[in-house]
Amino acid sequence: MRTKLLGVAALVVTLAAAGCASEGAAPAPEATQAAPQGPVKLTYWTWAPNMDKIVAVWNQEHPDIQVTVSKQAGGDDAAAKFLTAAKAGNPPDLVQAEYQHLPSFIAADAVADLTTAAAPVKADFSEGVWGQVTLGTDTVYAIPQDSGPMMLFYRKDLFDKYDIAVPKTWQEYAEAARKVHEQDPKVFLGTFSSKDPGAFTGLAQQAGAQWWAIDGESWKVNVADEPTTRVADFWGGLVKEGVIDGMPYFTPEWNKALNDGKLLTWPSAIWAPGVLSSNAPKAKGKWAAAPLPQWKAGENFSGFWGGSSVAVAAKSKHQAAAAKFATWLNTDAKAVDLLVKEAAIYPAATKGQSALTEAPDYFSTQPDFWQQAAGVAAGARGFTFGPNVGVTYNAFKDSFDKAVQARSSFSDAVRAMQEATVADMRKSGFQIAP
Repeated sequence: MRTKLLGVAALVVTLAAAGCASEGAAPAPEATQAAPQGPVKLTYWTWAPNMDKIVAVWNQEHPDIQVTVSKQAGGDDAAAKFLTAAKAGNPPDLVQAEYQHLPSFIAADAVADLTTAAAPVKADFSEGVWGQVTLGTDTVYAIPQDSGPMMLFYRKDLFDKYDIAVPKTWQEYAEAARKVHEQDPKVFLGTFSSKDPGAFTGLAQQAGAQWWAIDGESWKVNVADEPTTRVADFWGGLVKEGVIDGMPYFTPEWNKALNDGKLLTWPSAIWAPGVLSSNAPKAKGKWAAAPLPQWKAGENFSGFWGGSSVAVAAKSKHQAAAAKFATWLNTDAKAVDLLVKEAAIYPAATKGQSALTEAPDYFSTQPDFWQQAAGVAAGARGFTFGPNVGVTYNAFKDSFDKAVQARSSFSDAVRAMQEATVADMRKSGFQIAP
């Protein structure tokens, strides 16, 4: 099935120079081999901190299946390294796979089918998270590990100062942006970052975007769909008005603006407290979290910025054992608790989310922080990522850099993303549905 839907003679993605083309290999069998009869040794590639401590608990309890952690750098480089190893025939048994990279792994026939092994734990995850590992099909390609539902982080003290309420809709957000900037031209309610496609992707997901979909043996590509264009035009209009800044996130200028109270909000993911505590230490206790503003009053939708899963390599000699470990790691109560405490991640499993009680230290003045987060996570919706998401993300940076600088049409920038994505997929040999 995967070869028909996704495989090509040469997979060209921006995991540059990885040489990660599919050689037309047959789809991997499901990870349902008989239980191991003797000790097996598995290797797990991951960038999550302190994973060796968590694995040590597994190894002590499962002497017949011993797992060794191999620490990786993460990001595009880790994905490229895995694809190269899979092509060479020597991949690790398990790999931490970001959701946006998983389709390229599937297209290269590099990961195993976990449908049967994962069936008992499907109910442990929200529909939005589960969709990230199935590509909109009935086949499961990985076990969700962590997720990044988006929330609105805001300076509650400065909201009081400028007499603005927490916006419940994006229209209210726009009105607040105008009100704040009118009172002090040096202050902005927020900024639009042309360097962070992941943030824009999450906002598009919240609006209902569906950039890729599988249609029989073809891909449907609709990066410039109505929800995405609506999001782009919203932010483009505010940038053009000059009431929203255009400085990128994670820059010295951005850090200073956060510390100095010149930026009042950050639509970000659940991992934001760690960033804020490092980049804006002077504002500790002054920030709060709320659901993202909605496109329609009364809704409860969010999107994802970040998140990863654990996949089993198609060429692993111990797929059943690897699937057993991946399932334990991300659904067992003890393991999920360790993921939170040791790896400092927001677990994808809903029972792990509901177990969080004490607010992050930076948000100690908001005791219901995790309850707010759980409510947001329940309404987070993702979409199927395509096999060349790197091309799409690079096109975002190129086109939105120009749009922000020129204060030109953001919807034109989205159309440039669409054109670049389709052109690359056609060049790579993918069938594109009308």
